[in-house]
Amino acid sequence: MGAATTAELEERAAGRLESYRRIIYRTFLLTVVGVLIPAGMALSQSYDDIGLPLTVAAAGGTAVFIWHYARVVRLGLAGRLPNRDLVAGGAVTFLLSLMMITHPMWCLVPVFWVSTVTLWVRGRSRKIAFCLGSAAVAALIASLYGEWHWYRPFFLFALFAALFWGTFYVNRYYQRMWDLHQEADAAREAQARLAVTEERLRFSRDLHDLLGHSLSLIAVKSELAMRMAEADPARARDEMADVRHAAREALREVRAAVRGYRAVELDAELAGVRAVLEAAGVRCEIGDPPADLPPEVRSVLAWVIREGATNVIKHSEAGRCAVTIAPYGDSVVLEMSNDGARPSRRAPGSGLAGLAERVEVLGGTLTAGHRDRDGFLLRAVVPIGEP
Repeated sequence: MGAATTAELEERAAGRLESYRRIIYRTFLLTVVGVLIPAGMALSQSYDDIGLPLTVAAAGGTAVFIWHYARVVRLGLAGRLPNRDLVAGGAVTFLLSLMMITHPMWCLVPVFWVSTVTLWVRGRSRKIAFCLGSAAVAALIASLYGEWHWYRPFFLFALFAALFWGTFYVNRYYQRMWDLHQEADAAREAQARLAVTEERLRFSRDLHDLLGHSLSLIAVKSELAMRMAEADPARARDEMADVRHAAREALREVRAAVRGYRAVELDAELAGVRAVLEAAGVRCEIGDPPADLPPEVRSVLAWVIREGATNVIKHSEAGRCAVTIAPYGDSVVLEMSNDGARPSRRAPGSGLAGLAERVEVLGGTLTAGHRDRDGFLLRAVVPIGEP
C-alpha cells in the first residue's frame, strides 16, 4: 500500500493495542467492586462499635486504597511500576487490614492487593515468599477478631495463602492476555521490518547484478580509450563506441528493472488487500479473476484494487468489502463495494483521478460513488483487446 495507508495501518494497530490495554485495565478495576460492597457492609454493621471517626477514616482509607490499586494496575500494564507506589499502597493496605479486628469482611482488602501486586514481583520464589509473608500478617490480624483459639492463626494462614495464590492465578490469566497482545504487536512490527530489510537486500543484489559488470566494462574501456587517444585515435573511437553501447545497455536494463519493481501483480494484490482489510476488521469477499487476462489489464486492475482498499481504510468505517472481477463481452469488469462509507464534502482526491488515467490508457472507464444509504462502489471496465 501507499505510504499514507501504511501509516494509517500502523495507527490502527496501535489503537487496537491500546483498546486491549483499556479492556484489561477496566477488568481489573471492575473487581474492586468486591472491595467496595463488603467494605460498605462492614462499616454499616460495625458502626455502633467503632464510632464515627473510625468509620470516616476507614471510608477514606478505602478510597485511597482504590486509587493506589488503580495506579498500580495501570503502571504495571505499562511496564513501569515504581517501588514507591508498591510501598505506599502496601502501607494503606496494611492499615485497612487492621479493620479485620472489627469485621471479617475487611479480609478482602489484602486479598485483592496481594494477588494483584504479585503479578509484578519478579521470580517465582519471590512471588511465593511475598504471598506467604502477606498471608502470615493477615492471619495474625484476622485471628484477633472474636474469641481466641490457638489453632486459628494456622487455619487463617492456610486460608489466606490459598486465597492469595488462587486469586493471583486468576489475575495472571488477564495479564497473560495482555502479554500476548504485546507480543503479537511486536511480532507484526518485526515482520514488517524484516520484509523491508529483505526487499532492500534484494534490490541491492539486483542492482549489483545489473550494473556491476556494465560499470566495470565502462571504466576499463574509458581508461583504455584515454591511453589510446593520442597513439591510435581510431582505436580510441572504437573503445568509446563500446562505452556508449555499454552505457545504453545498462540504462535499458535499469529501466526494465524499474518497470518490474513498479509493476503490480493482480493475484498478489488481491491476497495483500484481503490480509490488510481483514487485519483492519473488515470482512472481505474476493472472487477469483479470469485466468486469461493480458498482463497490462491485470496490472491496471491491481492498481484499482490497491487504491480502492486504501479508500476503504481511509474514508470509511466499513465492516464488509466485496471485490468481483468478471468478463463482460470483450471487456472485464471490476467492482469493489463496501459499506460504512462516510459522506464527503471535499472534492475527489488525486488517487481516483490517477486511476482513471491508467484505465483510460487501455480504453476503459472508471466510476466511483456512493450508493444506497452507506455503500460505496468503485467500478472499472477495461477492454481485454487492444485499446
